[in-house]
Amino acid sequence: MSTRTFRITVRGVFDGLGADQRAALLADAAEHDVLRAAFTPEGHLSYDIAARSAFTFRFADTGEAEEDILDATERAETAAEAWLTARGYGFKNLRSTAEDLSQAPLGKRQRREAARKYT
Repeated sequence: MSTRTFRITVRGVFDGLGADQRAALLADAAEHDVLRAAFTPEGHLSYDIAARSAFTFRFADTGEAEEDILDATERAETAAEAWLTARGYGFKNLRSTAEDLSQAPLGKRQRREAARKYT
């Protein structure tokens, strides 16, 4: 069986932030800019607190079977909640989407390379 790669996106909204918390998020905003976003095993947080209170965590995980994506999604949600809770940030409307990259459609270049590989 081959290893599958999953990308999990956990979205939500900061809730009930105090002035100190908003200031801390603003101070760290550069490292959480959406232009630096990446799917990582530990999760990458991006937000633009100056524009709106929404945030996105991006996680990378793996599994052996298609149904492992459910466990990966649960781990991602738990990690996002733990990160926010540890820092005292309130949040709401947490929701997740997950993608199994082995099921993702190939781009034009990937299809061409795959065709060459098997001919």
